[in-house]
Amino acid sequence: MTLRYLRRNKGLAIGIAIILALALFTIIGLLVIDPKKAYPLSAALKQPPSLKYPFGTDFFGRDLLAAMVVGMWQTAFIGLLAGGIGTAVGVVLGFLAAYFGGWVDGTIRTICQILTPIPVLLIQVVVAGSLDKRDVTIVTMAMIVAMLAWMGPTLVIRAQVLTMKERQFVAVAKLSGVSDLGIIFKEILPNLLPFIAAAFVGQVFGAVFASFYLAVLGLGPLREPLLGNIIWAAQSQGAFFNGWWWWPLEPAFAMILILGALALVNMGLDELANPRVRRTE
Repeated sequence: MTLRYLRRNKGLAIGIAIILALALFTIIGLLVIDPKKAYPLSAALKQPPSLKYPFGTDFFGRDLLAAMVVGMWQTAFIGLLAGGIGTAVGVVLGFLAAYFGGWVDGTIRTICQILTPIPVLLIQVVVAGSLDKRDVTIVTMAMIVAMLAWMGPTLVIRAQVLTMKERQFVAVAKLSGVSDLGIIFKEILPNLLPFIAAAFVGQVFGAVFASFYLAVLGLGPLREPLLGNIIWAAQSQGAFFNGWWWWPLEPAFAMILILGALALVNMGLDELANPRVRRTE
């Protein structure tokens, strides 16, 4: 049944295939490539792609194949950590607001309404720019990205729980003496898993994109070979003007693949979770 659905939902299938290919590239790369080559002064300088250096090297003497492998792992770590935190906090707050209502719902909803109009990019740039570059790590970057990532999932889950709690199976569970936690975890939560999965993928997409533009602006951990950092370094050294075309193109192409795959998966999961947009067999 899953394979039949994937054949019908080609966008989801393509997105999953690209993510699996990128994951294999990263996993196999980490097993066969020395990660130290992803850092400066580990290879010959400014070498174009060749048999010895399939992705070439950069101005700082980094093997770009190793840098891409490590950079993809770091980008995935930031996306999964920030996306997981944002989704988890959003699910908890959404359930609290919708299920218990009253002042709890009013407080959470008011906070979301106040914070939602604030440009998230601006806040992230200000916070990242105010930190000492020596203090910025991969985990720090993930925390910066996750700061306001919970608002979207909170509002989505709240709306879904408000709908679910009025359904007959919840009323039957209450009449049967099932506790509030039992209703939440046994009755409502299983029915919301597709929505939570779609929210998580959306948050990972947002976190990866945020980490990318922060790094391109030079606000990430500069020594680490994040894909955005590689592009920032290429820009700062005038890679295109000096004929080192491979340096910025490779991480840019990788980011297009990552973001495109996540967007396809997110749209596919949205179709699965939302009956209004689900295609008929």
